[in-house]
Amino acid sequence: MGAGTGAGTGSDVVSQQARRHPPPRRGAWATRTTVVCVTTRGAFAPHDPYRGRMSDSTLERSLPRMRTDYDSRPFDVDDLAPTWHEQLAAWLAEAESKSLPDPNAMVLATADEHGVPSSRTVLCKGLDAGGVVFYTNYTSAKSHDLHRTRVAAVTFPWYGLHRQVQLAGRVERATEAESDAYWAERPRGAQLGAWASAQSTVVARRVALDDALANVTRRFADDERIPRPPHWGGWRVSPWQVEFWQGRADRMHDRLRFEFGRDDRWQVRRLAP
Repeated sequence: MGAGTGAGTGSDVVSQQARRHPPPRRGAWATRTTVVCVTTRGAFAPHDPYRGRMSDSTLERSLPRMRTDYDSRPFDVDDLAPTWHEQLAAWLAEAESKSLPDPNAMVLATADEHGVPSSRTVLCKGLDAGGVVFYTNYTSAKSHDLHRTRVAAVTFPWYGLHRQVQLAGRVERATEAESDAYWAERPRGAQLGAWASAQSTVVARRVALDDALANVTRRFADDERIPRPPHWGGWRVSPWQVEFWQGRADRMHDRLRFEFGRDDRWQVRRLAP
C-alpha cells in the first residue's frame, strides 16, 4: 500500500506523495493518455480509450451544466425511526423495492497509516445495532488500511431516490461464525474466486487470473463444500455517527445526523445543507 519507510511524520509522507504526483495544470487533462496493454502475444500495444467518445471540449462545456433538480418530500426528525439502524434498514428496503441496481452497494473509504485516502465499492451483507458488515480478502489493500487505523467511513449512494447515508466509525473483524455463515451462502463460483485471487496484487495479464481460477477449480473439483480461506472474512463498521441526506428543491437539502455521545446515548441533529 505504498507505506513510507523513512522516519518522517505522516504529514511529511503525504507532502512527499503530493510532490511526486502533482495535480495536472489547468487544461492538462485534455491531453490524451496512451494506455499500454499486454496482448495475447505478449507484446505491448497502444490503446486509445477515448476513441469515439465525447470530445474533451464538449465535455468541458457540458460539465458545469450537469445537475439534477430534487423534489423529494420533506424529511424531518419526526420522520426518523427510533434508531439509526432501523432507519437505514427502512431506506435500504425502499431502495430494493424501487429496483435500484445494487441497493446494498456502499462506498468504503479508508486511509493508510500516513493519512493517504482511498475508496472503493463493497456490498453490505449485514446490518444491525452493532453496525454494517461486508466481506473481503484480509490481505487486500483495504484490509491493510483497516488493520492499521481501525476506522472507516461508508456511504450508501441511492441516486435514484435522491438519498444517501453516511457512516463513520471504528472497525473490527466479523466473528468466525459470521464469516462461516455468509461463506456458506456464496455461490460456488464466488467461493472459487476468493481462493484464486490475491486481491490488490499486481497481475501481468488476465490469463494469470484465468489460470489461477482453473487451478483452484481442479483442486476442489471433488469437494461438495469449499472451505472458507483463512485470509477471507468479514469486517464490521460500528458507527459513532450516521447521517441521512435527502435532496430538496433549491439545494436546501435535509440532513439529519445520529451522533453517539459521551453519555453513551444517541442524539439527532439537523445540519445545514
